[in-house]
Amino acid sequence: MDLELQGKRILITGGSKGIGLAIADAFAREGASLVLVSRSEADLQAAQTRLSSSHTVRIETISADLATSAGIEAVSGAVSQVDILVNNAGAIPPGSLTDISAEQWRKAWDLKVNGYIDLTRSLYPKVTKPGGVVINIIGSAGENPNKDYICGSTGNAALMMFTKAFARHARSDGVRVLGINPGPVLTDRFRMLLQAEAERRFSDAGRWLDLIRDLPFGRAAEPREIADAAAFLASVRSGYTSGSIVTIDGGL
Repeated sequence: MDLELQGKRILITGGSKGIGLAIADAFAREGASLVLVSRSEADLQAAQTRLSSSHTVRIETISADLATSAGIEAVSGAVSQVDILVNNAGAIPPGSLTDISAEQWRKAWDLKVNGYIDLTRSLYPKVTKPGGVVINIIGSAGENPNKDYICGSTGNAALMMFTKAFARHARSDGVRVLGINPGPVLTDRFRMLLQAEAERRFSDAGRWLDLIRDLPFGRAAEPREIADAAAFLASVRSGYTSGSIVTIDGGL
């Protein structure tokens, strides 16, 4: 299936690792050019090298902290036009309300929640109209209240409503806005956390697979499964989809 993404310009935040890097690879396979954003210049260079070894598309990188207004301005100032914006940067820590301090809560939201909203606001004038797309990679905790992940559940729920509400505004410009709610995804970071938990629980980090056998289909999602969904939703093959949140959690 030709997704007709050849030559499109895609900006991906958190694009140097995990789901973001997988999304970059999916779009590059379709012939789209990439703008990768991350705080770490070293991680960006590694991602660029990895992607360039498999694809001949143009790859630009921007090092910026999207939890700050200066970082938002740096990205906006470096970009003149973008066809597809993928908000993906940010990881919110687990914990109950009494575990998470006010400072930790605000810091997490400054990147994952306010960062998505502020970057979208800043870049929206530069999104192609009509035909542009904004995709927010959110998280299934937003639809499943979790007392031990209260900061993330609340933040993701806020981003779900932001996605749906902004989609109603953007459609007048011919721009689609969508969200993806991944469940557990086997990124390098998630594998590392599983290994640490297996070491704590079983005194054997190698037993980390035992911790996910009860998930649907006995496994977590692969990053590419999230990435391929993002590429399809951004394409003309899904051109009448907007304001939707697609959950990818194996039916969890």
